[in-house]
Amino acid sequence: MNLEPISSKENSLFKELRLLQAAGAKGQKARLASGQAILEGIHLIQTWAGDPALKTLFTSEQGMMNPEIAEVLSNHLEACPDTKVYLLDAKLWDLLSELVNAPHLAGLLSLPTSILNPGAISTLSGDVLILDRIQDAGNVGSILRTAAAAGFTQVLALSGTAHLWSSKVLRAAMGAHRLLELHEGWSNQQMLSAIEAPLLATSANGQSDLYQIHSTLQKPVAWVMGSEGQGVSAEILAQAKTVSIPIDPRVESLNVSTAAAVCLFETLRVRRS
Repeated sequence: MNLEPISSKENSLFKELRLLQAAGAKGQKARLASGQAILEGIHLIQTWAGDPALKTLFTSEQGMMNPEIAEVLSNHLEACPDTKVYLLDAKLWDLLSELVNAPHLAGLLSLPTSILNPGAISTLSGDVLILDRIQDAGNVGSILRTAAAAGFTQVLALSGTAHLWSSKVLRAAMGAHRLLELHEGWSNQQMLSAIEAPLLATSANGQSDLYQIHSTLQKPVAWVMGSEGQGVSAEILAQAKTVSIPIDPRVESLNVSTAAAVCLFETLRVRRS
């Protein structure tokens, strides 16, 4: 295994890594410009091990002493021998990672073309999950993990939603990205033109109760989950069937990731029954 050392924070590749790790619009712009995202930690690297899109790996001398890290490196290199591996000085990990006692393993993953060319697809048939301006990265990652578990493999994030390939979203999704067809950066109009299934929008004052729309859920649907503060936009609500989740009236609302889990697994339950 040929390991190229990186010992200075002034190294150009290390500077690029830190830029890709940046939060908010700065990090998103860097990731889209480079066409790459950072995978951090053993679990995410294991998820993409053997995938040619994982072109670059980073570890340290300390990391190489970890049998689990050594194994995943070996497995990936066996399948993708052209992968570049860099050995970062241990002190650089504290500058790179947001995690306390982070395992010394990370990688650069090439982003899918669907992310780099938003709206290039003219139609999306079948079940779709739509994220309308959900801004918390933890919520977005949890929803992606739920979508994968429930079999909703097409996910569309409208403009204003946290970047699907940010480090925080990737960590919260726990590898679900690998199982999903992801689209982001679409406008409301692009989405409304492309979606073929009927729109179901969660709303506290929905026209229908979630547990009374069995016939609707037996066919492909497009669930819309709205932003944490404002919910689904008025433009989308005007085109959708609004659905409420019955909850104790003393509770104002559910967290959006919880609401998504309830709706997606109710859809799954209806179809299995």
